[in-house]
Amino acid sequence: MDQLQSWAEASLAALPRLGIALLLLLFTALAVKIAHSLVRRIGGRARMRRNLIDVLQLLSSVTFWLIGGLIALTVVFPTVTPARALTTLGLGSVAIGFAFKDTFENFLAGILILLREPFQIEDYIECDGVEGQVEAITIRDTHIRQTDGQLVVVPNAELFHNPVTVRTDRDVRRATLICGVAYGENVDEAREVIEKAVRKVDLVRDDVRDIQVFAQAFGASSIDFEITWWTGSRPVDIRASRDQVVASVKAALDEAGIEIPFPYRTLTVNGPIPVEPVSPSSG
Repeated sequence: MDQLQSWAEASLAALPRLGIALLLLLFTALAVKIAHSLVRRIGGRARMRRNLIDVLQLLSSVTFWLIGGLIALTVVFPTVTPARALTTLGLGSVAIGFAFKDTFENFLAGILILLREPFQIEDYIECDGVEGQVEAITIRDTHIRQTDGQLVVVPNAELFHNPVTVRTDRDVRRATLICGVAYGENVDEAREVIEKAVRKVDLVRDDVRDIQVFAQAFGASSIDFEITWWTGSRPVDIRASRDQVVASVKAALDEAGIEIPFPYRTLTVNGPIPVEPVSPSSG
């Protein structure tokens, strides 16, 4: 009975402190809303991406709630000093950090990716064998839609630690094609015909950088030319321009009478080959 009475007296004595702690938490919630509004307003003026604004709002919420919670805890329990609370929180954070190492790593990598912006939404990227268009960048992972329609969810730590190729970092990208002509053809004439054929293609951006046609190597059956030109940086632009360049070069070489050879094979036989005459069959 005495113990119940002591608990009741302690609870009544703690009511003012609980009220102050609740007021502090209400002020903390109000401060979080104000911080969210400021971050959203500043982010809109700075033209920040929505994902980055969400991250900044999350960080502001964690900061305000951590400070407000510690102050409210010291008010309710006067024996708990901020130093002791931070020490306990630090030890707990270490244990949680070991348990959720990969999650925190992806979280921090996501924040750095959103801040540095090495690539953006709708960019085509390639990383560690995964290639496609970026559809979303979240705090934990990045969604990449491959050209075959499949969605790949890549942890942000993978994109942060591994080299990432941003194929649409610029509006144009270089494409390359190998074309061979027969050994009996004139190399200079063939080069001129190929250059004119490539320039006729609409998707070739020779206004950005000039096309290049070089005799590259002595192939097994042909003189091989390396043809390079600039076109749109999206994968469909590369495929469409290559299709048109192949058709244009083929038509131009045929019109000029320049042979695109099939593979030739020369057979060498050591020693004579016996040939037996075949007698006509009797009717």
